Amino acid sequence: MFYYLGIDGGGTKTTCAAGDEQQVLATATAGPSNMVRVGEAKARESLHQSVRQACAAAGIDPKQVAHTCVGGSGAADPELAAAVHRVLAEILPAPITVVGDMEIALEAAFGAGPGVVVIAGTGSIVFGRDQQGRTARTGGWGFAISDEGSAHWIGRTAVSTLLRAADAADDGSHGSVTGRNSRLEEALFGAWGVTSLSDLARAANSIPPPDFAALFPPVAAATEDELAQQVLTRAGLELAQLAAVGIHRLFPAPQAAAAHIASIPVAMTGGVFRYAPVVRQVFYNELCRLDARVEIHPQTTEPVEGALRLARRMAVQSTG
Repeated sequence: MFYYLGIDGGGTKTTCAAGDEQQVLATATAGPSNMVRVGEAKARESLHQSVRQACAAAGIDPKQVAHTCVGGSGAADPELAAAVHRVLAEILPAPITVVGDMEIALEAAFGAGPGVVVIAGTGSIVFGRDQQGRTARTGGWGFAISDEGSAHWIGRTAVSTLLRAADAADDGSHGSVTGRNSRLEEALFGAWGVTSLSDLARAANSIPPPDFAALFPPVAAATEDELAQQVLTRAGLELAQLAAVGIHRLFPAPQAAAAHIASIPVAMTGGVFRYAPVVRQVFYNELCRLDARVEIHPQTTEPVEGALRLARRMAVQSTG
C-alpha cells in the first residue's frame, strides 16, 4: 500500500490530506504557511504540524509517504519553493513537489480538463486552462498592489470605507461615523482593539503593515450594515471583472464559437467565497452578465484535494 500527502499552504491556514491510491484517509489543519507573510519559522511550524496530525489521524508514519505535493501562494518563486521543499524534507524523506496554490485549485476543480478557477482567500488570483492545455493567470500581483476581492483587500477597503463615511458625515468628530457606533465600526474596533477612528487609522498605517485579512470575518458577519454590504459587493464585482479578463484571454469569443465550446466552466475557491455569501452571489451574477458562456460551479472547490491527486499522479510518473 502506498500513501500520499497533499498540502494546501495559505496565508491563513494550512491543510494537509493523507490518502492512499483511492481515497482520503484523514485531513488536518494548522496555522498559516505563506513564508512571505509569516516567515520561515512560522511556516515550518504550520507545515510540520499539519503533516504530523494528518499522518497520525490516518494511522501512518511520515516515512511511509511515497510522494507529497504542496501548493502554496507565492510558490511559483523558485526561492520560496526551495524553502518550502527544504522545510518539508526535514520530516518527509520521500519526493516532494512544490507548485502554486492556483495549480492545485485548478486540478481539484477540473482535473486535466479546461476551465477557470477564481481563488479568493487571503489573496486572490484567477488561473485557467483551455482545451489545448494552454494556461494563463490574471491578477495575484500581491497584497500591496493587487489581490482584488481577497480577504486582505476586503479588510483594507472596509477601513478606508469607514473613514470616508466619517469624513462625509462632517460632524466635526473623528470618534465615530454617526455619533453612535455602526455594526461595521464595532466589528473593526473589536478586531483590532481600538476605540476610535483615529486609532483605527493609526493602526492601519502602522509599520510593519497590520493583518488586514484578519478583518474579513467581522466584515463578512456585519451583513446588515450598509457600509459592510458596499465593501462585500465591491469585492464580488472586482472578482467577476478579474475572472472575465482571464476567461477572455483563454477563450476569446470567436475562437470559442469556432471550437464549439458550449460553456466555459468556472470554479470558486477560498475563504472569501466560502464565508461571504454576498460576495459569492454578486460574483455569480456579475460574471454571468459579463460573459453568458460561463457555467459557474455553485459549490466552492477544496484545493487540497487537487494537491493529493497531483501527489498520486507524480508518484506514478516518477516510477514510470
